[in-house]
Amino acid sequence: MTTRRTTACMGILLTLALSVAPVQARTVYRCVRDGTVSLATAPEPGSRCVARQFADDAVKLPNLWGSLGVVSGTLYEREQDGRTVYSTRGLPGSTPVLAFTVATPPGEPAHAGLGAIGKPQLDRYPNQFRAAAKQHGIDDAWLRAIAHAESGFDARALSPKGAQGVMQLMPDTAREYGVTDAYSPVQSIDAGARHLHALLRRYQGDLTLAAAAYNAGVGAVTRFGGVPPYRETRDYIAKVQALHASYRRALGPGAPLAAGRAVP
Repeated sequence: MTTRRTTACMGILLTLALSVAPVQARTVYRCVRDGTVSLATAPEPGSRCVARQFADDAVKLPNLWGSLGVVSGTLYEREQDGRTVYSTRGLPGSTPVLAFTVATPPGEPAHAGLGAIGKPQLDRYPNQFRAAAKQHGIDDAWLRAIAHAESGFDARALSPKGAQGVMQLMPDTAREYGVTDAYSPVQSIDAGARHLHALLRRYQGDLTLAAAAYNAGVGAVTRFGGVPPYRETRDYIAKVQALHASYRRALGPGAPLAAGRAVP
């Protein structure tokens, strides 16, 4: 491997900060697909990508991964639209270049949820919850339980940590799912359902781990090898579990219950 190519690969490995072309500003794409993050020097087909630009002489390179704990993977090279691009996702036609490990910031415990346990509120956005649950293949009762715990169905809710709307989406999460108005119940519920679907896929249907990641982040779940030892998160999970049971009784028989487990 030439020195120039080695420099490019190492830059991509750390933050995809460098590209092959000798330009004054770098563009890196943070791409999300099925709840997984990759970095690339061009938009990835099939992923939702957001471009980030920064100068060659930037004193501090941005963290484009987010708070994912320790990220290990492989840097790939492939031809796309007649030029060589690099990506940390192994798309068809890719050639492995090198393996890497990156430590990302740990993040902070999320809030315990703004909603209080109470009677099921079946009259709050019933059509939106029913449609989002059906479209994204998750339990309607669980989706409502998350919304109830997160915001109490307050479309204008804003947490001290910056989470917004019915599903209390953090700004980065909202952008990943194409939300243009975080306070729109329709957009918030749909994006929240998609995010929960991605988390369920990641954790093989484990409702407890999916709820923990929704509250505290994937990085925290990865770092602790399960439910983080945050009181906020453990209280949140207990609240969601109680609400889920309540909504299932109120809604009657529905989709099969995904696998969950008790908080240790």
